[in-house]
Amino acid sequence: MSVSADSYEVAGDGPEVEIKIKASRFVGQALRAASEADARAHVLGIRKRLHDARHHCSAWRAGGPEAAVERSDDDGEPTATAGPPILEAIRRAGTWETVVVVTRWFGGTKLGKGGLIRAYDEAARLALEAAPRVTVWCDVTLTVELDYGDVGAVEAVIARLGSVVVNTERCFDASPRFVVAVRRSAADDLRAAVTEATAGRAVLRTEPAAGA
Repeated sequence: MSVSADSYEVAGDGPEVEIKIKASRFVGQALRAASEADARAHVLGIRKRLHDARHHCSAWRAGGPEAAVERSDDDGEPTATAGPPILEAIRRAGTWETVVVVTRWFGGTKLGKGGLIRAYDEAARLALEAAPRVTVWCDVTLTVELDYGDVGAVEAVIARLGSVVVNTERCFDASPRFVVAVRRSAADDLRAAVTEATAGRAVLRTEPAAGA
């Protein structure tokens, strides 16, 4: 999945899913992880809750697309047979801020490297499919300080770009001030339009707004 300038998808906290292969039991779960600390906390929580299992393999894409940190852990399984397949499943799903933990109870029959890779990939895929999707919007806040004589012109700009304006707060003190939340891809257009409409008289400040 491609990441647009305005939004990206994360996996919300999902249910446990289970598969059994040659008597080995695999339980996978996808959870939201805005940071590495969140991801590690989720892994630790599952490790404590399912403490009788032999392996708690995991991978995560912590954070959004602009600052994501990717990690994977085989947790005692042969190298690259568990963590990397889980991470690849997250990448294929196109989600960010996501950690997936796959817990395994050994059933007495070795699966071989190929079998382990397929099993962990399948458990991770099912966990991600079962998890809800959450869209995170990437907005920008534009603060506009202007003269009373330019209020009508700025209101007209906001109305014209209404499809990409998320919210507008208006403050009328000694001088008017508008705080406009806009989709990130349209921030430059709004800034240019306000500057043109006020003949450069408006003072503009831009800062990222929290996505939600």
